[in-house]
Amino acid sequence: MRLVAAEYGNSPASSSKAYWDKLADAFTAAHPGKEVEVTLYPWADVDREVTRMVEEGNAPDVALMGAYSDFAAQGRLYAASELLSVRAEANFLPPLAKAGSVGNTLYGLPFVASSRLLFYNKELFDNAAAEPPKTWSGLKNAAETLKQEGVLYPYALPLGPEEAHAEALIWELSNGGGYADGSGGYSIASEQNTQTFRWLKENLVAPGLTGPVPPAELNRQDAFAAFLRGEVGMLNGYPSLLHEARAKGMKVGTLSMPVANTPRDGQTFPSAGVADWMMAFKHDDNRELVGSFLEFVYQDKNLNDFAGRYHLLPSTVSATQTSKDAAADPSGAQFLNALRGAELYPVNEPSWLQVSNTIKRNIGKAVAPSADPKAVLEDIAQQVGDITEQP
Repeated sequence: MRLVAAEYGNSPASSSKAYWDKLADAFTAAHPGKEVEVTLYPWADVDREVTRMVEEGNAPDVALMGAYSDFAAQGRLYAASELLSVRAEANFLPPLAKAGSVGNTLYGLPFVASSRLLFYNKELFDNAAAEPPKTWSGLKNAAETLKQEGVLYPYALPLGPEEAHAEALIWELSNGGGYADGSGGYSIASEQNTQTFRWLKENLVAPGLTGPVPPAELNRQDAFAAFLRGEVGMLNGYPSLLHEARAKGMKVGTLSMPVANTPRDGQTFPSAGVADWMMAFKHDDNRELVGSFLEFVYQDKNLNDFAGRYHLLPSTVSATQTSKDAAADPSGAQFLNALRGAELYPVNEPSWLQVSNTIKRNIGKAVAPSADPKAVLEDIAQQVGDITEQP
């Protein structure tokens, strides 16, 4: 059986190879004669490599990568119900299962995930006597106070092409917007999204509260590096960044993303979540073996071992309940709680890969000094419309 997976490590010491070798050996020991061949590719290459294999008629049995729905649309994937027990299929966290489903059929099996929280540097906040924000206006006030104290990036707004679609979604959701509408289409240029980018431009970017690098040129990794250098007052981050910051001795506070206005009673806005996907390709006579392997992969111990190794969140209800990180760390529980109510990218749209690339390249322009946010979003929406209309 062949598994192609993304490499989660960033050095030989942190490579995913050790995990998969150990798991494959344990699976073979429990299923004598059933070998698992594992091939790892960098994140930048894995989607393209699996697509190439599929086009050449040489699809792996199982793949772990960032998108699944184009293969589901081609009829190449097993549904979860064809592979897993009812109990295992029902064990995925609901927001992740929803994002992994086309119609009501689960094809993308969520593996590990992350949610986003607002991080703030407690030392910089204490020095400036700034208040941790709960609303956008509170965030602006804190950023102004931090700037007066000489903080380089009062709020880091990474809308550069590396991951602009994530930062944009976090802000859109906190104003009741997002990428998808209720009918299954895209809503890039909605009134809420337009309001969001207009507010960002006028209240954070124009007054110089987002630092020396224009947001459209600031990539996530550069923003994270600046945070770890103590140059950032606030930014949106995920569990592995918190782990790195604490390892450096930084004091970091974590909050739910501030919302546009004080919510009405009972009103909540979802956080942003991200997941990676396992998928099983149809081949003659491989369904039973693949199903056995995936049941093994999704055992709590195995899933938590991988999630803990990379400071990510497990994708199943039972694994989150036994996660050591969440049990030992209030921030871990906070990330898990955010994930349970998260909204994910519309990855069940086969066009999402192309659409997300369009958003990454263009949405930072909406906060440029000479830009009209509404016009920029409408231009992106037009490009998205052209993509989705392709045969």
